[in-house]
Amino acid sequence: MESMKYVVITPAYNEADLIEQTIQSMAAQTLPPTKWVIVSDGSTDGTDDIVRRYLSRHPWMELVRRPEHRDRQFAAKVFAFNAGYERVKTIPYDIVGNLDADITFDPGYFAYLVEKFEQIERLGVAGTPFVEDDNISYDFRFTNIEHVSGACQLFRRACFDEIGGYQPVQGGGIDWIAVTSARMKGWQTRTFTDKTCYHHRKIGTGSHSILRSFFKHGQKDYYLGGHPLWQLFRSIYQMTNRPYGFGGLLLLLGYTWAGIQRMERPVSTDLIQFHRNEQMHRLKAKIGLRTSA
Repeated sequence: MESMKYVVITPAYNEADLIEQTIQSMAAQTLPPTKWVIVSDGSTDGTDDIVRRYLSRHPWMELVRRPEHRDRQFAAKVFAFNAGYERVKTIPYDIVGNLDADITFDPGYFAYLVEKFEQIERLGVAGTPFVEDDNISYDFRFTNIEHVSGACQLFRRACFDEIGGYQPVQGGGIDWIAVTSARMKGWQTRTFTDKTCYHHRKIGTGSHSILRSFFKHGQKDYYLGGHPLWQLFRSIYQMTNRPYGFGGLLLLLGYTWAGIQRMERPVSTDLIQFHRNEQMHRLKAKIGLRTSA
């Protein structure tokens, strides 16, 4: 039986140091994409030249260039993705992927994920954990295994259409909003742990220091509607990891500061309630397991 067809879109902004590794990983796939659109979002560092060197070798690759700009706002990533999405809308495909330009993976990576969609009828979003510095950076003790990292997200086409694609939220959380919206609409979402991809730039550090990133993540946890009790437990847990103490404290401070400032929340009340219900369900399960141990 013929495998499901997939397309991939990669927004790329000044990724000359890393994008060639991503291209080589994609070129080595045992199941290549029907189309891979790389959207250079105003890059000025030679990213476009690197991509062009591979276009003639791989006819399923395409380069789209957007005008130059100075920032790395998360909303800009959505606009870049949408520019690529316009290039695949008329192509027959079953799955659409959003792939960062600084990711590497083994030759069977996409075949593995496509097979999951073929096996699970209601699977709407799928991905794998990512690795940084030889460590798996997704700790599922305080992260839902049903969440899928934005480093590489694959959507069933019907699911992506139903959630209305990515929402251009300036402060971040676009990947989370998409995956959580899919679950709220009844789709299954899953991180499959049999494989990993390698992320060559630490998540959340593209334009901030590591410590400032913790504070920003705390703010994001607030405006995405995270439950205060969940945030407290998450922050305490983070204090046991590097940077010891400071990371968890800044995570909590960011959340608290956002609450004091009544930071505007860019998500619906229905999505916030769904999110909080999930968090409390998982927290009760963890406390119950600990109590019985």
